[in-house]
Amino acid sequence: MSTTVASAPDPAPPANNNTENHKKNRIQVSNTKKPLFFYVNLAKRYIQQHDEVELSALGMAITTVVTIAEILKNNGLATEKKVLTSTVGMKDENKGRLIEIVLGKSDKFDKLMAPANTTESEAADDEKK
Repeated sequence: MSTTVASAPDPAPPANNNTENHKKNRIQVSNTKKPLFFYVNLAKRYIQQHDEVELSALGMAITTVVTIAEILKNNGLATEKKVLTSTVGMKDENKGRLIEIVLGKSDKFDKLMAPANTTESEAADDEKK
């Protein structure tokens, strides 16, 4: 019977506060791993915590990222701050497409999110009774 021992990953290089904050509010979207509204709700939470969120995707997941951004903007929850598109080299000599969309907290965000939070807390109160 053989045992495989995994080695510890190399320690991350020291990062400044801007880089650390950048990674905390970044969502790498896959179009196969999670449902669309998982990402929409996660993006709302990140906007609430960090005042902005960065959505990124490769290839076929790009349409999912654009849809998430449009849902948040059309519902008045976010404003578009930056969109970056590029191509990246892949192992099989093909070029892959990459998109990064940075959304900021809209002026109406807290007001629009308040009814959802109230409903959840009321439901929790009802369960306690």
